[in-house]
Amino acid sequence: MNILLLYPEFPDTFWSFKHALKFVRKRASLPPLGLLTVAAMLPAAWQRRLVDLNVRKLRNEDVAWADIAFISAMAVQQESAREVIARCKAAGLPVVAGGPLFTTGYAEFPDVDYFVLNEAEVTLPRFIADLENGAPSRYYTADEFPALSRTPVPEWELLDMKHYASMAIQFSRGCPYRCDFCNVTALFGHKIRTKSSAQIIAELEGLRKRGWHDSVFFVDDNFIAHRAYLKNELLPALIEWRNANKVTTKFYTECSINLADDAGLMHLMVAAGFNQVFIGIETPEDAALQACGKQHNTSRDMLDNVRRIQHAGLEVQGGFIVGFDTDTPSIFQKQIDFIQKSGIVTAMVGILQALPGTKLYERLSSEGRLLPHSSGDNADSNTNIVPKMDAELLRKGYREMMNHLYAPKHYYERIRTLLKEYQAPQLKRRFRIGQFMAFARSTVMLGVIGRERFQYWRMLGWTVVNRQQALPLAVTLAIYGHHFRKVCALHLKER
Repeated sequence: MNILLLYPEFPDTFWSFKHALKFVRKRASLPPLGLLTVAAMLPAAWQRRLVDLNVRKLRNEDVAWADIAFISAMAVQQESAREVIARCKAAGLPVVAGGPLFTTGYAEFPDVDYFVLNEAEVTLPRFIADLENGAPSRYYTADEFPALSRTPVPEWELLDMKHYASMAIQFSRGCPYRCDFCNVTALFGHKIRTKSSAQIIAELEGLRKRGWHDSVFFVDDNFIAHRAYLKNELLPALIEWRNANKVTTKFYTECSINLADDAGLMHLMVAAGFNQVFIGIETPEDAALQACGKQHNTSRDMLDNVRRIQHAGLEVQGGFIVGFDTDTPSIFQKQIDFIQKSGIVTAMVGILQALPGTKLYERLSSEGRLLPHSSGDNADSNTNIVPKMDAELLRKGYREMMNHLYAPKHYYERIRTLLKEYQAPQLKRRFRIGQFMAFARSTVMLGVIGRERFQYWRMLGWTVVNRQQALPLAVTLAIYGHHFRKVCALHLKER
């Protein structure tokens, strides 16, 4: 049986990095980890072909070759997913759908033949058995949260790795916290499940043996949720593996703000190769944090926490939200002040959205405050809720805040703030011609053509004098800024 694995295209969003990828001649930020893992669960006799629409177009011969198509997507990919499904159906190709978009929104896709939902370790074997027996059902769901010892090494060989800026692996699933706007626990539960150190090393070895030396994203929603295992097992194993193989790969991940409370953990993460973390800060307003269930961000000096993490050698990226019920028009300046003072250069700010399966969604539905559609893009100035603040005032404040944050003057100020506080880890580095070419392109696009050229050269000059080791990071962040301004220009137009 020929299986066509399809990954829909991402629109031009904050996290797509489409405009930044052009500087390094890459086509996508990350590979479709879910489909690569599903591929490894299929019967060995089945033939597989992956088409990531972020890397190449779906060709007629791909569709003609296949006996069945598997599609996985997130909410932000829904438009492309609909187009791909329609194309498969027009060709008479059966479609199997799974992943976050379909697990919570399968009712919106009537043309899909089979839904394999929740976690594939549980539902996929049942579908395969029924398919081979000629009697597949339309829906496969599960309440079980499987042990990750059942998860195979992704089939990296399906990828043309040269088109990606980074690779991705997963260490854990689940989150102990109860943030009412987050769908992670709806999808993966509260109990933390982890892979063994041996599994993680096997996945990284698979990448290394295929010549991958660039960054790897640990896609965990809260990497530090199982601290004891990290400190006693995984991080020491990663350090040993790096040293034994002279690895220069850098890691990045997501975690909660209380990472700042554990200096030992931060030290181990940096020694293991981590240099960047994304943290859901959401808002500097305690009332909003209490109301949404994010108490672990309250009763702490988050500015000081960010500085501690960056001083330890981990660049902080941040997620922020406006539009909580407790927000007043003063929230926009408060967010600006926090972000600028923190030196969080990559600050993803979105208007609150209610995702299906969350407590927020249920509450707002019962209050009659849900709008009919969510784009899935948490930084496009849209929302699917009726806010307590005047809706037009919220959109206007959001537009002005984003335009302020990503104006060259303020963006480059944050880069300098970060570099003053960030203690770059002394990791072995591999010279890459792609990095040099990205720098050369940036000098033309940003330093000559770009409207930020004064700030660009001023920042580079300051970095050479004061933080020479951080020059590659400074250039990377300048390139990111180019992308963010493009996205702001696209999404923040007056309506």
